[in-house]
Amino acid sequence: MTIPLLSLIVFTPAVGAAALMFVRNDDVVRWMALGVTVLDFVLCIAMLGGFDTSTHEMQFTETRPWVPALGITYTLGIDGISAPFVFLTALLGWISVLASWVAIDRKVKEFMVSLLAMQALMLGVFCALDLFLFYVFWEAMLIPMYLIIGVWGGDGRVYAAFKFFLYTLAGSLMFLIGVIVLYFHGGETFDIRTLMAQDLPLQVQSWLFFAFLIAFAVKVPMVPVHTWLPDAHVQAPTAGSIILAAVLLKMGAYGFLRFSLPMLPEASVHYSTLMLVLSAVAIVYGGLLALAQDDLKKLVAYSSISHMGLVTLGIFTLNLRGLEGGILQMFNHGVTTGALFLSVGLIYERTHTRSIADYGGLMKAAPVYTAFLALFTLSSMALPGTNSFVGELLVLSGAFAANLAVGAAAVLGALLGAAYLLGMYRKVALGPASIGVRFKIRDVNAREMAAILPLAVFVLWVGLYPKPFLEIIDASVKHLLAQVHGKGGAQ
Repeated sequence: MTIPLLSLIVFTPAVGAAALMFVRNDDVVRWMALGVTVLDFVLCIAMLGGFDTSTHEMQFTETRPWVPALGITYTLGIDGISAPFVFLTALLGWISVLASWVAIDRKVKEFMVSLLAMQALMLGVFCALDLFLFYVFWEAMLIPMYLIIGVWGGDGRVYAAFKFFLYTLAGSLMFLIGVIVLYFHGGETFDIRTLMAQDLPLQVQSWLFFAFLIAFAVKVPMVPVHTWLPDAHVQAPTAGSIILAAVLLKMGAYGFLRFSLPMLPEASVHYSTLMLVLSAVAIVYGGLLALAQDDLKKLVAYSSISHMGLVTLGIFTLNLRGLEGGILQMFNHGVTTGALFLSVGLIYERTHTRSIADYGGLMKAAPVYTAFLALFTLSSMALPGTNSFVGELLVLSGAFAANLAVGAAAVLGALLGAAYLLGMYRKVALGPASIGVRFKIRDVNAREMAAILPLAVFVLWVGLYPKPFLEIIDASVKHLLAQVHGKGGAQ
């Protein structure tokens, strides 16, 4: 009997969340949540251990009838495009629990239940091979994230949660309309693999492309539908910011990879220049906004807009280097930006201020913490030897091959990144030693080290030896490009 590994990965957090409902002691809740997320992570390691990197076919597939009358099935499976993000989601699950250990001190059980439910739904998005099932996971994610921001966020949490919900719900409604249209034009099936094989008319593809673009652009987020992001990040608790930046933003880019490119290849080729321009705008505009920030969280949030613009730029170069770089950069951004939000959260717990002007001389007060912050800052600006350098180099190589002007814009974005990141680090860590006077600062403890160290390992691992990560995605990316250019024509 075959073990339903993906079902175990997806529903282990959900079962854990249900079990937590019957626990009253907050300490027991924390340890149970940690145990569930660590178990889920171990299952994901087993999944990667059995993953065949030589094929583009879906692996670990599971299919069960669900609503036969409408052709809806419970179908799970992963390929080289989804596997890294299943692993990333599970990795950040237990890190988020550790990050919330002290920071969340009220309604602890409800918070951990929301966090575990969120993890289960995100894993479901990356594993679903039925379009209806995908939509259920995609839409249901709104609820726990809305609660995480709205209940455990900062003073402006209600406004931020409401804005997040409205933006993402509007995008989800457009996605639902696209799903219905695709169902009727694709042979009345929700099977994603079958829909990828359909040859839709260009007019239908174009309509669906823009319907999906609205939905995915909100999630990425792309300019001009990005304004919910800074509010959500600033008000969300640390774990919420980590999940939001490291995983939730990837849903939009994943949607382009799973639906727009393989199902709408002609439209993807036809509108690729538009997407490259929108990506270039996001890279530069996000960098400029980040440069103007005095709030640590806002700076990292706006940098995410710029860095995710680099991801969509790589995807729509529609060449091997750009596409592999875009996918790798999705993973890298999850690691690095998740680590930066964790770093901001750790220092905020000590000082209760996010204003850069309130800091200075942090290196003397907390040298270990400052060393980690330096590593993640250098990673975010893509210093050679860090993970982001590999992804950014591939994206830039693909971008210049696709369009010289957008390649130049991406370089400008990289320069802006160096400016705001180095400026932030200089003021926080190397400025006048006022931090010890204003606040009693302690360095990272064992629990915080357990949360932050794995992210540092991946920063250096991908940066120094990216081969295993590129091997996972290579076969699937080549097949995706064959789908795009086979139906969409050479660019």
